[in-house]
Amino acid sequence: MSPVTSEEFRRACGRFATGITIATVLDAEGVPHGLTVSSFTSVSLNPPLILICLGHAVTLIEVFRAACFFGINVLAADQRALSERFARKNEDRFNALEWHPGQTGVPLLPGCLASIECAVDRRITAGDHDIFVAEMVSARVAEGDPLIHFASRYRALA
Repeated sequence: MSPVTSEEFRRACGRFATGITIATVLDAEGVPHGLTVSSFTSVSLNPPLILICLGHAVTLIEVFRAACFFGINVLAADQRALSERFARKNEDRFNALEWHPGQTGVPLLPGCLASIECAVDRRITAGDHDIFVAEMVSARVAEGDPLIHFASRYRALA
């Protein structure tokens, strides 16, 4: 049996519809950073654990590795431009962008369906990614439709 290629892997996993989040963190100097993340999931109800996966090639990986807390901003259907902004490389994504610090200090973005603050529980290296398992310490939710990604395109609920 031949190994699965990177392209086959991406196409197959792309058939799983996901919501879009922006993971946010403060660096040691208190500067906000963030990136678009679709690899977010709930892990446990008791304790309330979630996880995100970040690739080793992500420029912010060391900032997340050093942080005790990070934020998850679950994007609404009308926040596609925000998703695209935080997916771009080598850019100050927070430049002239409205945000507020959560209870833990992590950057939270307005207009999201959920704003979640997490305390890092553990980090696991798996292949070319780090899995960050974290306990949800604060959450705020709003009504609305989600921003969805499927087969390498943004989608809307029917």
